[in-house]
Amino acid sequence: MQTDTTQTPQKLPRHIAVIMDGNGRWAQQRGLPRSKGHKAGVEAARGIVTECRKLGIEYLTLYTFSQENWQRPADEISTLFSLLTDFLSQELPNMKRESIRLRVLGEIDALPLTTRTALRHAIRHTAHCAAMTVNLALNYSGRGEILHAVRSLVRDGVKPEQINEEDFNQRLYTAGQPDPDLLIRTSGELRISNYLLFQCAYSELYFTDELWPDFSAESLHRALASYAARQRRFGKIRAPYPHDGV
Repeated sequence: MQTDTTQTPQKLPRHIAVIMDGNGRWAQQRGLPRSKGHKAGVEAARGIVTECRKLGIEYLTLYTFSQENWQRPADEISTLFSLLTDFLSQELPNMKRESIRLRVLGEIDALPLTTRTALRHAIRHTAHCAAMTVNLALNYSGRGEILHAVRSLVRDGVKPEQINEEDFNQRLYTAGQPDPDLLIRTSGELRISNYLLFQCAYSELYFTDELWPDFSAESLHRALASYAARQRRFGKIRAPYPHDGV
């Protein structure tokens, strides 16, 4: 049964980050080529973007392609970027209609030309959209992002004693956005895999055994129900619960 989180909007996260893991295993379990798993994963992503927009989630960040993923077979990499390019072409009208802004976190210049072109086209044509922001982490590395921010500070001549968290945040790919409130990872793996390392310092973590292509709107609602039941403390002392007897 789907948990109705729409009735408690104050409990919904502003920013959800997702590690979309398990496409290959999903295909393997069905005796299908990995490309079919990635295609099913794209459809799952489409559904989650739609559901988040419906719920009023302001920011959704999807771990789409890490810098480590370049070690995969060339034909699989080609398939991934072909699927992404097709997705952008198909979804751009809907993103504009739903006022969904697209942004990329990562080193976009190293991506294939057709993908770069499609991404920049979509970014440009959704720049005015304000209802929701979808970040695609592409050619992304959390450690690389931190180094990118440090190098920016050095280039700008900022003295060590002048560096503060706000200045550092402004040099991250997510500048101007709130940190993720909730990080979801599918496929049963219990790690964050070099993803938003600085931003996820106090994110709530939700791990599920579901493989990404099986992660549905109902799955998202289960994650949101888990999030809503938690008490976020950000390193502070827990406030007493009513049954604590104080």
